[in-house]
Amino acid sequence: MQELGPHPPTKTTIALLYDEESENAYDIRLKLTKEVLTIQKQDVVCVGGSHQGRNHRTVRLRRQPVGGLGLSIKGGSEHNVPVVISKIFKDQAADQTGMLFVGDAVLQVNGIHVENATHEEVVHLLRNAGDEVTITVEYLREAPAFLKLPLGSPGPSSDHSSGASSPLFDSGLHLNGNSSTTAPSSPSSPIAKDPRYEKRWLDTLSVPLSMARISRYKAGTEKLRWNAFEVLALDGVSSGILQFYTAQDGTDWLRAVSANIRELTLQNMKMANKCCSPSDQVVHMGWVNEKLQGADSSQTFRPKFLALKGPSFYVFSTPPVSTFDWVRAERTYHLCEVLFKVHKFWLTEDCWLQANLYLGLQDFDFEDQRPYCFSVVAGHGKSHVFNVELGSELAVWEKSFQRATFMEVQRTGSRTYMCSWQGEMLCFTVDFALGFTCFESQTKNVLWRFKFSQLKGSSDDGKTRVKLLFQNLDTKQIETKELEFQDLMAVLHCIHSFIAAKVASVDPGFMDSQSLARKYMYSS
Repeated sequence: MQELGPHPPTKTTIALLYDEESENAYDIRLKLTKEVLTIQKQDVVCVGGSHQGRNHRTVRLRRQPVGGLGLSIKGGSEHNVPVVISKIFKDQAADQTGMLFVGDAVLQVNGIHVENATHEEVVHLLRNAGDEVTITVEYLREAPAFLKLPLGSPGPSSDHSSGASSPLFDSGLHLNGNSSTTAPSSPSSPIAKDPRYEKRWLDTLSVPLSMARISRYKAGTEKLRWNAFEVLALDGVSSGILQFYTAQDGTDWLRAVSANIRELTLQNMKMANKCCSPSDQVVHMGWVNEKLQGADSSQTFRPKFLALKGPSFYVFSTPPVSTFDWVRAERTYHLCEVLFKVHKFWLTEDCWLQANLYLGLQDFDFEDQRPYCFSVVAGHGKSHVFNVELGSELAVWEKSFQRATFMEVQRTGSRTYMCSWQGEMLCFTVDFALGFTCFESQTKNVLWRFKFSQLKGSSDDGKTRVKLLFQNLDTKQIETKELEFQDLMAVLHCIHSFIAAKVASVDPGFMDSQSLARKYMYSS
């Protein structure tokens, strides 16, 4: 077996998991490998000694003459959040126990239950509990981020000399409380048989990336989540809304997760192509968002899975995972009879650019609010508008449509359509080598033939009739040929595909020079 080189390193970062219902964000750690995105949450685990057997920990603190209990708290029932330890001061009483951590919810103080107590009630209990205080705590894995300091932040003490406290600010219990004696008390220190605890990141959710999709938009809206996105696995598992502390972090992680999904998709394509004939290979596939038609839609975009395979362009609601799934596509179009068009993306924050692909069929008027959009126009004027999450994905779709179409044109060589003019049934052939030929359907008698280079223009009524303007090589005069087709758009798109493929075969660099999506990629 060929060695493919070392696996890419595991990527990690500290981020937030945002809950849209409560509008709270929770500290998490993300771990990205080639195939899986793992969500980790912090928990306190016993690493030695005699474990108490429950998630609760009961800790005895001795108030120190300087520093008091050595901790601060936030929260309270009046704000529907628990009272949580928000700071632990180094080398003071709480820190010396080795059993208390930022993020611990306070359950009892000297045997008094305080789960439903207000912030002020817990502050009063702790400050007036005497020199020896016993508290029972449990680590709150999903404590709202505002209850805790950012990880690694120093914790300067707050000035609470006025005696007032707020549940959303630290109440410092490092000050002296009302003790029964002025004699110095021994520090709180663990003994050998006491359990030892550590705060660790533990795996809580794994999102497989094969055939997964990414969404930066709030479901059912056009609201873009800045510095945030969601990863949804093929089996329906969701990462939840992942928020990042900076725009750069959000962009880096969006690109990294997208790159891993793209690499796994390429592997799936290679596996699928082993079961397909050379003329029916998968060129590209992946998730997009399709714009819904009609003003009554509750949401404007919905996820779709697109594939370019052999002679066809497929639209699925879910990815094909077996050879039998290809027959259940929602829509299937012949590649030669569709027009791919990049039509909007951001060059800068508020600068839009209208980009045209190929040789300039008439412009279409789009009013999409999302960047990175493209359309696929099929026969009878049927149009699909799609959006992708990244400019790099847009460039890949553009290049893949070109490649798949050109391969199909060269593979088939020609396409023939029935047409009519002045009541006579005719056949019209577009041939990669010969150009355009019109002949009688019954006798096969050729009426006229022109090369691609002789086509100088065209016009149509947008319904069934088209005028093709050819230059006679001998007389240099323009000859007009009028024809009528049942599906005019399919024929025009086919002409477009064959001409573009012919140009690309003569000058491979020409089509790349027309790609504004790729120009944007290179410039940025």
